[in-house]
Amino acid sequence: MRIALLEDDPVQAESVSETLVAAGHHCHHFERGAALVRALRRDTFDLLILDWQIPDMTGEEVLRWAKQGEAARLPVIFLTSYGREEDITSILNAGADDYLVKPVASRVLLARVTALLRRTYAINVNVTKAVFGEIEFHVSAGQVFRSGVEVKLTQREFALALLLFQNLGRPLSRAHIAERVWKQPPDALSRTMDTHVSVLRQKLGLRPDNGYRLAPVYAYGYRLEGLSGESPAPGEQSGEPEPPGGAAR
Repeated sequence: MRIALLEDDPVQAESVSETLVAAGHHCHHFERGAALVRALRRDTFDLLILDWQIPDMTGEEVLRWAKQGEAARLPVIFLTSYGREEDITSILNAGADDYLVKPVASRVLLARVTALLRRTYAINVNVTKAVFGEIEFHVSAGQVFRSGVEVKLTQREFALALLLFQNLGRPLSRAHIAERVWKQPPDALSRTMDTHVSVLRQKLGLRPDNGYRLAPVYAYGYRLEGLSGESPAPGEQSGEPEPPGGAAR
């Protein structure tokens, strides 16, 4: 996951970043609240970790700004030295999802991050199948089926398609997509990303007449939307292995 960390203490920031990166996350460190707000306007993150007392714009101000805009549903953990009961209740009532008082052990921090991400995004590392309407992802096998018929995708196409469906209705920035799918910054991937999106639109039939719209978000990235009645949501997530040849080809 892409995690934004607001922390002006370089030692603390390095410790938190190392913990998150070692667990497989991408950690983006910000020393000033205004810089984080600018990043939130143009980029997509999966989680915010905020310190309270930052020189230019406090973590509480960043939290209140985020909850009024596009980032309203973004999960937030406060990691701060403020441990009074009134401080904790104030921040939780303002919209934070969790609150940790420094110093905190790396294992405790990682456990809280993992638990919050699991609750927010229904993450299950053991899942082998995710179903979105007529689209089925057999995750462990790297296969995708549409109405029971396998659609041949490359590894990158599969990863991009799954990311888009897991974030149905949510705009994803180019930086977010590049980091999650290609593990690279977006600068050198502009045409490559656009080509992959175009290929997915064609191969999976992601068009309005099929109930989907996969469209660019100007100066930002892409969004996959479900158009029919209710947005197609994961109808099934199974941790049981898929029988070979279980779907029509």
